Amino acid sequence: MAKFSPDEKLQAVMRYQNGSESMGSIAKSIGLHHTVLLNWIRQYEYHGEEVFKKRYTSYSVQDKLDVLNHMKQYGTSIRETAAIFNIASHSTLLSWQRSLELHGIDALQPKKERRSSMKKDPEQLKDTKPVEALQKEVERLRMENAYLKKLNALVQNKEKSPNKTKRK
Repeated sequence: MAKFSPDEKLQAVMRYQNGSESMGSIAKSIGLHHTVLLNWIRQYEYHGEEVFKKRYTSYSVQDKLDVLNHMKQYGTSIRETAAIFNIASHSTLLSWQRSLELHGIDALQPKKERRSSMKKDPEQLKDTKPVEALQKEVERLRMENAYLKKLNALVQNKEKSPNKTKRK
């Protein structure tokens, strides 16, 4: 599904509000399902133009419970409740409802899904070896490998040599 800018959403709602076009024809002309347009219209009716501005909201457990209780108490649909509380998608409410039914109130706790920082802790920086020490270790390992290769070559040459002396 294509993302629409706040202006595009507002223009679609205003086209419907003018009354000259049906919801289905507007939705078809901009390439979305009519229920999405209906959701935009409801949100606009409850909250005005500000509803289409981008927002990043985290909801506390109490907020989630309040929304779900409102839906039960007043018998509003999931889509209408999302519009009333200015929640971008009704599927968010569905997931809250399922989580509450399956796992209880603890499932409504906000989850930390943020990526960890790329910055290293000062303790981690202390544990790393300085570059010079690493270079010395690499050189020592190279010399060890060279020694072992020469030793292996000498052993193989000795085995191939015809001048073997046999012990009596």
